[in-house]
Amino acid sequence: MSEVANAKLIQGRTGPWEIVLGLEVHAQVASHAKLFSGAAVGFGAGPNEQVSLVDAAMPGMLPVINRHCVEQAIRTGLGLKAQINLKSRFDRKNYFYPDLPQGYQISQYEHPIVGEGEVIVERDDGSTFTVRIERLHLEQDAGKSLHDQDPNFTYVDLNRAGTALMEIVSRPDMRSSDEAAAYVKKLRTILIYLGSCDGDMEKGNLRADVNVSVCRPGAYEKYRQTGDFSHLGTRCEIKNVNSFRFMQQAIEYEARRQIEILEDGGKIDQETRLFDPTKGETRSMRSKEEAHDYRYFPDPDLLPLELDPAWVKKIEAELPELPDAKKARFQAQYGLSAYDAGVLISDRAKADFYEAAARGRDAKLVANWVTNDLAARLSATAQDFAESPIGPAAVAELVQLIEEGAISSKIAKDVFERMWAGEGGAREIVELHGLTQVSDTGALEKIVDDLIAANPGQAAAVKDKPQAIGWFVGQVMKATGGKANPGAVNQLLKAKLGL
Repeated sequence: MSEVANAKLIQGRTGPWEIVLGLEVHAQVASHAKLFSGAAVGFGAGPNEQVSLVDAAMPGMLPVINRHCVEQAIRTGLGLKAQINLKSRFDRKNYFYPDLPQGYQISQYEHPIVGEGEVIVERDDGSTFTVRIERLHLEQDAGKSLHDQDPNFTYVDLNRAGTALMEIVSRPDMRSSDEAAAYVKKLRTILIYLGSCDGDMEKGNLRADVNVSVCRPGAYEKYRQTGDFSHLGTRCEIKNVNSFRFMQQAIEYEARRQIEILEDGGKIDQETRLFDPTKGETRSMRSKEEAHDYRYFPDPDLLPLELDPAWVKKIEAELPELPDAKKARFQAQYGLSAYDAGVLISDRAKADFYEAAARGRDAKLVANWVTNDLAARLSATAQDFAESPIGPAAVAELVQLIEEGAISSKIAKDVFERMWAGEGGAREIVELHGLTQVSDTGALEKIVDDLIAANPGQAAAVKDKPQAIGWFVGQVMKATGGKANPGAVNQLLKAKLGL
């Protein structure tokens, strides 16, 4: 399918337009210390409680690279099927901001630690598209300006200053707000599987700068064929979006804004914008700087970073099973559908929980309980699978009772609710409350005989309308308090009613 066919067309007054999107995702490196100092990294500390002399840019302080952060960047690059550059360099990106005490940010520009890679992303309809990764580089975060502490002053909190970030820069390969959100979701899942970022968007540990431009149909395809960006429209960058919903809203609004300007005969100014979720609109922040505006130059306090190829190989050998590989294995090993496997692997804790529960059990049945009943309960209480009060062994025991015919699926729902309430394990609850399914044909036969005798007209009608047997099944279930084995009941009724 061509790129144009995949594009979401927006109808303007003068004809259709396409959106072209590229993202710069900032992922906070999972590390106990900052990129160039030993200061702690964590959420919830009081203002300026996690600041070293290096972070505060005190005179004479020198940065020292955090080896673990470098390892996390390598691990992420490998997970993105990207080129690991054995030689890279840190540069100073010069700009002034009150929460940037050095007056520059230590980043990477011409020589990043990770080069080109790719992420394969699935759309809602099951089709896939590929987002090319241009680069991944390491950089330090800035501090935070606090404007709500005093009506007359702005305060500065440097707890985040120096925190290690991975900036993952994509090519402009996304064509709709849905694709952009799907890409970031997939990227977030990969990072969490790798353990290189916790993906917590609420805390700002994963956020995106979204580059939005619009063009007429066919222009993007020309860009893909030639690599010439002049075929595309002027882009605007929406800074620091930390929610999938806000990302989609910001893209939709910004695309419409640009189309209206162009159709009125105006031109798009390249600029940086912010998204206001309250108003649902973007607003101008500043004109977009070019690389030369930052006056990049090699950081004189840091030697070029040279990686040992054997170390990179060792990191690669220790990579965990990543989402795409796990999905394929779940389908092959457990006979799951692509959809079920996709739901399970979307969260590593969920996938691990499922696999622990599914060993030796009906894999599809376990998947249903994990993705439906248990997932709904956990979502309602804002818990994840790692915090589940019902463990994998408990779910496996519940499914085993269903497989044995000891309880029906309907009874299992009641048992699950009691398990969630903390009444014990599934088998214990079934025995304690006498919930065992009635499969004794002798006991069921008497109930069926009495029912047919009491309802001769309906019994005769079943021969002409076989689906009416459902009424008899319901009556038997009612008579047994829902404990009758539905399979046994159906067999008995069909035999007695001559079906």
